[in-house]
Order: sequence, then C-alpha cells, then structure tokens
Amino acid sequence: MANKSYADVSDQQVVVFAQQGREDAYRELISRYERPVFSLVFRMVRDRETAEDLAQETFIKVLNNIDRYRPEFKFSSWLFKIANNITIDHLRRRQLDTISMEGAPDAVTAESARATSIAVASSAPSALEQLESRELGGAIEKAIAKLRPEYRACIILRHVEDYSYDEIAEIVKLPLGTVKTYIHRARQELRESLEGVR
Repeated sequence: MANKSYADVSDQQVVVFAQQGREDAYRELISRYERPVFSLVFRMVRDRETAEDLAQETFIKVLNNIDRYRPEFKFSSWLFKIANNITIDHLRRRQLDTISMEGAPDAVTAESARATSIAVASSAPSALEQLESRELGGAIEKAIAKLRPEYRACIILRHVEDYSYDEIAEIVKLPLGTVKTYIHRARQELRESLEGVR
C-alpha cells in the first residue's frame, strides 16, 4: 500500500528522496510500480515464479543504480527499460524465443486473459459476451506468447501499458523506426494467429 505521506509527490521527487537514502521513498516506488513491472515481465516469460524473480531483480537493480536516474526522463520509462533488459537477457539465456502456453495452469491463463487490455469489451456485456471476451483474451495472450521477445516487448508496451512509440524506443533502446516496424510485424503475426478465433 502506498505511503500516505507521498500521495501527492511526483515520481521524480520520490526518487530524489530515495537517492538521499530514504528507505520509505524506495518502498513507495516499489508500491507504485511492482504490479506494472510484474505484469510486463509475466507477459514476456509466461511463468509466475520466473516473473516474480525477474521483477525482484529489476527492483534490486533500480536500488543499486538509483543515482544514475536522470530526471529529464519519466521514471517509469527508466524502470521499464531495466525490467525489459533483464527479461530479454533471461529469454536469450534460456533460448526461449518462442514460449508455448501449452501445459500452463488454467488459472494463469484465465488471469492473463482477464488482465489483457487489448481486448475491448462492451459497456454492459452479457454473460455470453463476457465468456467470449475471456476466450478472446486468452487467445490473444497465447498469440502474444508466440512472438519473438523483441516484438513481444514492443507490443505489450504499446497496447497493454499504453506507452507512446517514442517512450517505447527509449525503453527498449531501439531507433523509433525499428520500434514501429516491430509493432507492425507483431500486429501482423497476431492477426494471423487469431484468424478464425472470432
């Protein structure tokens, strides 16, 4: 739970306090971003335990490098850059360029489907529409899991985390044109994977 004393304090100012060695400021940053970081990493690696480990590694790296943060950039972009790098490194080490959802627990699949914000539901869905939405969400999650890691990172940052193209380029450390190409190709692959689903 966020510290009430930081309720109206910007990320940049909280970071300044963290840089001064205030543990409560660092805890506040974790409170603000542990769910978004876990969400990004989980969608990349498709395994809860691994995602928890990589998210923890991300925050440890943030703590150890907090003095390197430059306030002209959004803190969230800097944080997501670290999370993305750690996750991509993990996937490359494990040579998991294509991660299958087969064999994943149903609860994890359902959780992912509910969390997927790419699928758009109507304002007052019926029970059937809710079921179809969950099924579509699950199909989208499986299709995202099949993308190569670089495509997956870009498409998640764009359509799940709602970052701009410029912010994504900063996070993944790629030229803007490359980011747009990756997202375009990822969308094409997703469309092909989802043909006939709905």
